[in-house]
Amino acid sequence: MDDNSIFFTLPAADGQAGMRLDLFLRETVPAMSRARLQKLIAGGCVSLDDNIVADKDFKVRSGDSFAVFVPPAEEAEPAAENIPLDVVFEDDDLIVVNKPAGMTVHPAPGVYHGTLVNALLYHCRDNLSGVGGVKRPGIVHRIDKDTSGLLAVAKNDFAHQGLAAQFFEHSIERTYYAVVFGRPEPAEGTITGNIARSRFDRKKMALVENGGKHAVTHYRCLQSANGAVSLVRCNLETGRTHQIRVHMASIGCNLVGDRLYEKSGKTKIVGLSPETKAFVNSFPRQALHAASLGFVHPRSGEFLQFSVDFPADLHLLLDTCLLNLGASPK
Repeated sequence: MDDNSIFFTLPAADGQAGMRLDLFLRETVPAMSRARLQKLIAGGCVSLDDNIVADKDFKVRSGDSFAVFVPPAEEAEPAAENIPLDVVFEDDDLIVVNKPAGMTVHPAPGVYHGTLVNALLYHCRDNLSGVGGVKRPGIVHRIDKDTSGLLAVAKNDFAHQGLAAQFFEHSIERTYYAVVFGRPEPAEGTITGNIARSRFDRKKMALVENGGKHAVTHYRCLQSANGAVSLVRCNLETGRTHQIRVHMASIGCNLVGDRLYEKSGKTKIVGLSPETKAFVNSFPRQALHAASLGFVHPRSGEFLQFSVDFPADLHLLLDTCLLNLGASPK
């Protein structure tokens, strides 16, 4: 049943005469729960012959046909929650945080608590931009739930518009580190390909020849463990949903731990000990970290650059595979 619509019930049959209105509607409109229908009745959304019927106990008569108005769903306002934040930078205009893997950026269907927005509402109180709407206050850009790393959040509309303009112009500097299966060939290059929602799996994004959004990823393989897994640095020229995950998969180098885009042959990797192979194949999230973020401060005009080290789980993955940067990304 679509929200923000009016529909009419079929006329009540003789056998339905005398039924309570809420029970009649529940029988006639099985797509809605009785509790939802009772709320619609109490809210004046049900009428008979242009007269509102606000009593759920109203007795239906044979031949009665009711009009039911379904108002648009209201956005649930996220609640402030006292969730610790790793704050990298903060002033009156913006805040830069190091998001842990496993935290969703903003509320979505089925995820109403424990998000970055819930934490920001507690930390910043009422000081967040309203441009993103009720569910996404201050949110200018996102990273996936299971990706760790840096996010810039606007504390007012001026900062939001200034940051959004830089993202639109692709002038934001973003560096990610990924652990991937295999070894990219060539070891350094640029992947260009439009990205759109997959026609076969709506949870996935895919490279498409027609339509989609232009996407560019510059990558460099920093180190490889016998060609089995590699540490890759990715610099984003654009920022599309799942961009690095889709682009790396397109060259046969799916991210370790990425169950959505994994290849069925991932367990056949060679060149690693059985223990290391088992650890790599059981890594619980995509091995992707947003390590560096650079942009021009919307108010001061100063260029700001922030970097954060790998989280503990990625350090363990790198150590297990004998991969290292020589120096941390921080």
